[in-house]
Amino acid sequence: MLENQQKYLLETEKFVRDIFENDSTGHDWWHVYRVRNYSLKIAEKEGGNLFLIEMAALLHDLDDWKIKTDFAENKTEKWLEKLNVQKDVGSKITEIISQVSFKGAGVDTKPTTVESEIVQDADRLDAIGAIGIARTFAYGGNKGRLIYHPDIQPVLHDNFHSYKKNTAPTINHFYEKLLLLKDRMNTPTGQKMAEVRHQFMKDFLEHFYNEWNNKI
Repeated sequence: MLENQQKYLLETEKFVRDIFENDSTGHDWWHVYRVRNYSLKIAEKEGGNLFLIEMAALLHDLDDWKIKTDFAENKTEKWLEKLNVQKDVGSKITEIISQVSFKGAGVDTKPTTVESEIVQDADRLDAIGAIGIARTFAYGGNKGRLIYHPDIQPVLHDNFHSYKKNTAPTINHFYEKLLLLKDRMNTPTGQKMAEVRHQFMKDFLEHFYNEWNNKI
């Protein structure tokens, strides 16, 4: 069984890397790589099934609505079937993935297992801090969004549909999502890792507004 798991992981890593290697939205292979590594680091302290955690981390963006690579549906399930992963194991992996994404400030996305908590924390850690800032502007540029508009205020979306349709300037995204994540981390390890990243974003925004307002 362990030998099969290692085979599944290696094949999945290659599969995902081939798909996301040239992504320009901030959801490239190296994002997946970091989320996998964060997940395993958190799991060292928080426990959980390492195979489920690593597989879910590797596959977590394959069917993500933000970065659809084609119009095919359920690519994750089809890949797990192709690998001949046991159905009950595959279901656990897809369940973890289904609980990863942020869906709006007012939408409850509380994970139901320790594995889901860990992968969600890992994905959110990569959305904040210096890397999170870089990814946010990469995504905004890819989608043709303004950097900032002082007359367009952030909106705390209370449903996934409105969050999904949002096209506001990139700076707004800090208030609509990124600055909310520190207090929504699930695990003590994730919470600790988020603190420094959160402060870095606050410092960045302070500097941004000082430059915008010609104060420095």
